[in-house]
Amino acid sequence: MVATERTLEDLTVTIKQEIQVQAPMDITFNALLEQLGPGNETPDGKPLPMKIEAWPGGRWYRDLGDGNGHFWANVQAIKRPSLLEFSGPLFASFPMVSNLQYRLTEVDGGTLIAFRHTALGFIPDDVKAGMDKGWTAMHARVREKAEALSK
Repeated sequence: MVATERTLEDLTVTIKQEIQVQAPMDITFNALLEQLGPGNETPDGKPLPMKIEAWPGGRWYRDLGDGNGHFWANVQAIKRPSLLEFSGPLFASFPMVSNLQYRLTEVDGGTLIAFRHTALGFIPDDVKAGMDKGWTAMHARVREKAEALSK
């Protein structure tokens, strides 16, 4: 058996993004819940409907019906309309835990979403490479939906 030594950098991922939204905070927060939940899609636009129980301890999961699905996380904190935080394995089918934070603040002309995804685990390099792309696509849809709803 060959053992490979891993460093802390090998085992962690941190993604930070700021999303400027030209919509009020409450509309932006609701658009975020919609896009993370039933309106979710893969980065290439395929439906990936999820469910969010939007309360502390609530689940965020993919419901495939008949008791089948994939657990993503628990709601760690929620403070409408300024904070949504999750903790869990997300999409991983390997040892990983993540913390996602969405902090919304009112800014001139709308809302600023400060997003941070911190993960720890045995994350394959190809998965690491796609994580930023996935969040970028998700956040673009949140912005588009919130801005459309505020008109």
